[in-house]
Amino acid sequence: MYLLEQNAKAPALPPTEILVCYHCHDKCPDDKIVSADKHFCCEGCKMVYEILNTHDLCNYYNLDEQAGVSLRHKNSIPAFTYLDNAEIEAQLLEFKSPTAAKITFYLPQMHCISCVWLLEHLSKLDKGVTAARVNFLKKQVTVQYNPNETSLRNIAVLLSSIGYEPDIKLSNLTDSATTKQRRKLGAQIAVAGFAFGNIMLFSFPEYVGMDAQTYGSYARIFGYGSVILALPVLLYSAKDYFLSAWQGIKSKRLNIDIPLCLAFLALFLRSIWEIFTHTGAGYLDSFAGLTFLLLTGKWFQQTTWSRLSFERDYKSYFPIAAAVKKDGLEVAVPVHRLQANDIIIVRSQEIIPADGILTIGTADIDYSFVSGESEPVRVLPGEKIYAGGKQLGAAIEVTLVKSMEQSHLTRLWNNDVFEDKKGQTLSALADQAGLFFSWLVLALGALAALYWWGYKGDMHTAINAFTAIMIVVCPCTIALSIPFTLGNIIRIMGKRGFYLKNVEKVEALANFDAVVFDKTGTITQVHRHEIDFVGAALSPEQKIRIKSLANQSAHPLSRQLCVKLGDVPTAPVTNFEEFTGLGISGVVDGKKMWVGSADFVQADTDSSGHVYVREGAQILGYYEVRSIARTGLDRVFGYFRGLTRKRKPIPVFLVSGDRDKDAAMMQPYFGSEDTMLFRQGPQDKLNFVKNLQQKGRKVLMFGDGLNDAGALKQSDMGIVISEQSNNFTPACDAILDADKFDRLPQFIQLSKAGVRIVKQSYAVALLYNAIGISYAVSGTLSPLIAAILMPASSISMVLFGMGMGNWAARRYFR
Repeated sequence: MYLLEQNAKAPALPPTEILVCYHCHDKCPDDKIVSADKHFCCEGCKMVYEILNTHDLCNYYNLDEQAGVSLRHKNSIPAFTYLDNAEIEAQLLEFKSPTAAKITFYLPQMHCISCVWLLEHLSKLDKGVTAARVNFLKKQVTVQYNPNETSLRNIAVLLSSIGYEPDIKLSNLTDSATTKQRRKLGAQIAVAGFAFGNIMLFSFPEYVGMDAQTYGSYARIFGYGSVILALPVLLYSAKDYFLSAWQGIKSKRLNIDIPLCLAFLALFLRSIWEIFTHTGAGYLDSFAGLTFLLLTGKWFQQTTWSRLSFERDYKSYFPIAAAVKKDGLEVAVPVHRLQANDIIIVRSQEIIPADGILTIGTADIDYSFVSGESEPVRVLPGEKIYAGGKQLGAAIEVTLVKSMEQSHLTRLWNNDVFEDKKGQTLSALADQAGLFFSWLVLALGALAALYWWGYKGDMHTAINAFTAIMIVVCPCTIALSIPFTLGNIIRIMGKRGFYLKNVEKVEALANFDAVVFDKTGTITQVHRHEIDFVGAALSPEQKIRIKSLANQSAHPLSRQLCVKLGDVPTAPVTNFEEFTGLGISGVVDGKKMWVGSADFVQADTDSSGHVYVREGAQILGYYEVRSIARTGLDRVFGYFRGLTRKRKPIPVFLVSGDRDKDAAMMQPYFGSEDTMLFRQGPQDKLNFVKNLQQKGRKVLMFGDGLNDAGALKQSDMGIVISEQSNNFTPACDAILDADKFDRLPQFIQLSKAGVRIVKQSYAVALLYNAIGISYAVSGTLSPLIAAILMPASSISMVLFGMGMGNWAARRYFR
C-alpha cells in the first residue's frame, strides 16, 4: 500500500557522472532504479522514499544531509510473526488497555536528527500510533498505539520498512542495551591496553636512548609492528569517539570528541609518516596510551554512575506503603517488599504499585500516569491492571503477578508528561561552558601549531603542542560535575528517607523564596489524632455503613474515621464517589450515605472543621477531629523563619482545604492571619501558587498528594509527606518520609551544599585547564602526559564532588 505508481524514467546522463542514492547517499550501481526523477541504489531505498513521499514526510531529507539508512544489502523485511503471540506480546509490552498500549524498541540504526524527526512522526505512517518519543542517547523509541487500529507486529514491520529494524532479543528480555554497551567498552579497553603495552615494549630501545642506526632493521620491524598493533585501536577502540565527532559535524554542533579525534589523527598520521619514511619512531605509544586512558576514565564514570543509579532505584526505597491483606487482616507493607501473589487493597486515588489481576471490585483506572490518557479505563474482575494506574472508584483488591519494580516506578515518575521543563541554571551554565571550552580548544590548538610550525619552523614541537592542547583541555570535567555530585546527593537523601525525582530537583530545593504548606496529613499527623462523634448514639448498623464508606478512600480524614471505628466490620459499597476537597458518598446496605463537609451533606450549619455524616435525608451528626502537629514542627518552622532572600524574610504560607478551627494552633508557626488561608479547594491552591510565581517567587510546596496535586505540579519544588500510605503522585518532585519531617532543614542545607560543591567544581576545572593550557602551548607537555592528565582530571572531579557531598552529609546528619 505504500508503493506509488511511477512511470518516470531516468534522464539520460553522461557515462562519467556518478549517481548518488537520494535516500542513503551511497553510490548507485546504475541508473535503472528511479522514482520521481530521483535515483536510488536499491529497491529498499526507493520504497522508503515512496513511503515518506506518500505521507508528506520528505522534510526528513532536509534535516540532515546523510539522513537515510542504506537498505541495499537487506534482502527482505522481517515478518515478525512471533509478535502476534499473546504471551510474547505480554512480555514485551510495558502497558496495555483496551484503547492504548506502549512498547519501547531498541533501534541500533538511529544516528541523526532526521531519524529522531521521522520516528516521532510515526503516527503519519500508521494511524494506529498515537505517540512516539525518542531517547537518542539510548537509541530507543517508545511507541504508544491503539491496539484496535494496529498491532505490535505491524509497528515492527513498519519500522523495518523505513530502515529501523527493532533489535528484539527474546532469549533474554532483561538483557538491556546498557549491558551490551558495558561489554563493548570492556573489549575496547582490552584491545587498547594490549596494544599500549606491546607498543611500549617495541619502543623500549628508544626509551633507553639507543640510536636507530645501532639496531637498524629492528627499528623498522618494531615500527611496522607498532602500526599493526595501533590499527585495531584506531578502528575499534577509538571508533565511538570518531562516530560521535562525525555526528557533531553533521548536525553542525561542536562537541568535545571533535578536538579529541583531531588529536588522535595528528598522532596516528604523524607516526605513520615518520615510521614509513624512517625519519622517526612516531607517537603510537602515546596514541594507544591516550585511547586506553580515555576509555578507562569512561569506564570509571559509567561504573560510578551505575552504582549511583542502582542505589537510587533499588536501595533508596520510596517511603510509601501498600495495604496487604494477610490472614484476613490489613497490614501496611513498604512497596519495595511487595511480592507476586500478594493481595493488596487499593483505595480511591491510590496508585497501583505493581502489575496484578483484579480479584474483587470493579476498577476505574486512570492511566494518565503511564500513557498520558486521562479517560478512565473500566477493569472487571479477572482482568489485568498495570503498575502506575490510579484507582478512581471504590476500594478494590488486586493479586499481584510480579514483584514491585521500583526502577519502573522511577521511570514513570520521570515521564516527560509530568516534567515542568523549567530550565535549571547550573545545567545551562554547564552546557554553555562546555561549548565555550570546545571552541577554545580548537582555537588555541590552531594558534599554537601555527606559531611553532609557521613562525618557529619546529614541526615536532608544533605536533606536541597541538595534540597536548586537544587532549589536556577538558570541558567534560564541567559536564561531569552535575550528574555525579548531585546524583550522590540524592543517593544520600534517599538512604535517609527523602527521595528526589532527579538531580535537577536538588537545585530546585536549594533555590526557593516562598514556602507553602497544606495542613491535613502534611503538618498534622494522620495516625495520631483526637476524634469524637457529636450527635445521637450511632447504631451498630450505622457504624458499619460509615466505616464501609470511609474504608474506600485514602484521604487522611477517612483513614482517621476507620481507626476510630476500630473492629467494626465492613460491607460492600456501590456507586462510590469521591469529591476532592468535599467528601465521599456511596450506597451501603441499600442506603445512600454521605460523609464530608457541612456543605457537601447539605447540613444547615456553618460549623468549621467537622466531618458530617448523612444517611438518606437524615443528618446523623458529625465527627469533631482535633489535629496533632507533627514532631519537630517548632524546629522546622524556626528554620524557615530564619531564612532570608535579598535581606528579606522568606514568606511561609498555610493553604488548607479545612475550615479555620485550627487557626489558633497554627498561628505561632505562620504568624499573621494573612499567611493562613482556609477553605481552599484544589483550584484555589493551584491559583495561589501561580500568583506567587507571577510575582517572581520560586515556590517550595508541601502537601499530601491527594487534593493538592495540581498545586504541587505547578510549584517549583513540590514535596509529598508520606505516612505509611500510598499517596504517591507523579505530580510531585520529591517524597519525604513523615518520620523524617524534623530533618527537613538538614535536607535543604545538604541540597544547598550540593549546589555550592558544583560551583566549586567549576572553579577547580577552570584552574586545572588554565594550568594545562599554559604548559601545552609551550610545547613542553608531551601527548602521553596529557593523556594521563585528562582522565585523571575527570576521575578527580568525580571523586571531589562525591567526597565533598559525603563530607557535607556527615556534617549535617551527625
